[in-house]
Amino acid sequence: MQHIFRAGLFDGEVAIVTGGGTGIGFAVARELGTLGAKIAICGRRPEPLAEAADRLRADGIDVHHAACDIRKTEEVEAFVDGVVARFGRASILINNAGGQFPTPAEHLAPKGFEAVVRNNLLGTWSMTHAVARRAFIPSKRGRIVNVIANVARGFPGMAHTGAARAGVENLTKTLAVEWAVHGIRVNAVAPGVIKTSGTAQYPPELLEMSRASTPLKRLGSAEETSHLIVYLASTQADFVTGQTFYIDGGASLWGSPWQIPDDEVPQYPPYPLPE
Repeated sequence: MQHIFRAGLFDGEVAIVTGGGTGIGFAVARELGTLGAKIAICGRRPEPLAEAADRLRADGIDVHHAACDIRKTEEVEAFVDGVVARFGRASILINNAGGQFPTPAEHLAPKGFEAVVRNNLLGTWSMTHAVARRAFIPSKRGRIVNVIANVARGFPGMAHTGAARAGVENLTKTLAVEWAVHGIRVNAVAPGVIKTSGTAQYPPELLEMSRASTPLKRLGSAEETSHLIVYLASTQADFVTGQTFYIDGGASLWGSPWQIPDDEVPQYPPYPLPE
């Protein structure tokens, strides 16, 4: 990874990265670690998490890893306690863990909607609350970056995660105000379609439609997204809080892969005006 930051920028910092075993989370953990931070990563699947930890250690990074389902409060609290026990503190939280699947809203089962909201919204809240209470508020210092999604104009095709990520964006603004008194900065990053192992599950035609509806005509990379997150996690961004930064090649300003056929939209006559 080529760094745009000075060496040792995060010396003395302890960064928690949820979903740190793959994709954007791993890229962030690696960049923060090579810049001096001690790293704690978690995820639901132990195998990719252990592989990621080995790769980070091979880069000389001091890393703690443990399986954790952020939907389960007791697992979140146990993980955070383990981080504090290992490193003595935590100063950065990257809420990257989450998951969703593409589906039209009309075909979305209640359990599917609930599962994604529990993961992406409630899980993010559980981790944030636990880290704040156990580490950030007592030390009067902390930086939180929430990884959400391109929800500026809704999220057709993913109503479940659109609703959850919009909730996290509002939570970002709320906590930025409430927790300013504790020296805690809270921001969000909203990636567009980023080419990672996560997007590999999507149909190729959907990715191509997303690329075509992006003004820069390509997908983003995990490393590009990591650079923005790492900046917001640094002391260089200490006067930035409550903001959402889009990194999407301009997609939120222009196109959408959701197609509305001209010949399938019902046309109704206007309501009669009162006489």
